[in-house]
Amino acid sequence: MKRLSAAFAVCVIITCVVTPVTCFAKEPDAAAEILSNPLDFSKPPVLPKLDPPGREEIEASIKRGIAFLIEDQNPNGSWGSPTRTKSLNIYAPVPGAHHAFRTATTALCVSALIETKSTDPAAVNALKRGEEWLLEHLPDLRRATGDAIYNVWGHAYSIQALVRMHKRHDADKPLQKRIVQLIEMQYDKLTRYESVDGGWGYYDFRYEARKPTSSSISFVNGTVLIAFAEAKAIGVAPPERIVKRAIAALLRQQKPDFSYLYGEYLQYQPMRGINRPGGSLGRSQCCNCALRYWGDKAITDNVLKNWLYRLYVRNGWLDIGRKRPVPHESWMQVAGYFYYYGHYYAALCIDLLPEAQRGPYQSMLADLMLDRQEKDGSWWDYPLYDYHQPYGTGYALMTLQRCLPNP
Repeated sequence: MKRLSAAFAVCVIITCVVTPVTCFAKEPDAAAEILSNPLDFSKPPVLPKLDPPGREEIEASIKRGIAFLIEDQNPNGSWGSPTRTKSLNIYAPVPGAHHAFRTATTALCVSALIETKSTDPAAVNALKRGEEWLLEHLPDLRRATGDAIYNVWGHAYSIQALVRMHKRHDADKPLQKRIVQLIEMQYDKLTRYESVDGGWGYYDFRYEARKPTSSSISFVNGTVLIAFAEAKAIGVAPPERIVKRAIAALLRQQKPDFSYLYGEYLQYQPMRGINRPGGSLGRSQCCNCALRYWGDKAITDNVLKNWLYRLYVRNGWLDIGRKRPVPHESWMQVAGYFYYYGHYYAALCIDLLPEAQRGPYQSMLADLMLDRQEKDGSWWDYPLYDYHQPYGTGYALMTLQRCLPNP
């Protein structure tokens, strides 16, 4: 636990009593079955039965989420702030760490508003202001301190937002040129902050070197590689060498069941809770999706389907950690902030399946998202200053958008 605690440094450890509960959120019979039988990636899973949410129900939920983002936007057009502090927070040296959090959160909200395509004038105005904030402030994003490299999240999610902005403004060639320049700037930053081992981490507690000596972290690699693939699809190719090194680092952390180590520093502890399927449940989707994006033929449709199935029937491993204030305090050392992150990348996995086969997986994912929407229209999974509601809502909106059944 010592190294993992260091990786989420400087959290205050509290004593808590966890009441024993079932670890399965849905279909206990199906969940019991996968405990006794390993996943068979040669065939698709036998899916649980459920009443699929209707299109109108999903659209109403999306509308409530958009309304929350409109109301929650900062006066300057960004989302999130270092307010709503508590006596327990993750390590975030000021001001740089919060620049990173705000940039990543704003990028997610901009992407969500673009994807949901609301014609509400208030939503259109919120999107315009969010885009303007990104265009103005993104060039200033950099490493906070020698040990805190949260900016990698801001660079990755900003690339995704910029890709969507590029498509949205296809009639504005000067703006598109500016967007391409900003994407290339993020490539430069991610090259500069790449780990010596390839891939990326978000802490360097080793030497705080100019070239980070941080351990390569599986889900950070997956996040960046997906952003790179999306940018490449609009003709803005990332540096080939950096891509190859990130893929190699991710593959070194892949286990035979297509789950992933938390980070390469845990390579000699593959059966530690956080490295087992339950602990990997929130990051396997992202890592498998990233490798599939970059042409890995081992990530077949059946691999994606089986992990989508497992995300649903064993959702309790993630859900028990949701809203807990201490990172990794839950079973399998799951942290709350993996919840909506993991489901967003599951939705990207669904998009990789043949359209005719997506329906049951869309229904399972929508069922989870609809059930967890808050009264104010937001979604959140971990109390992170005042970033958690907008980033959670951004993830959930993009997840639900991909769960909409065909008319």
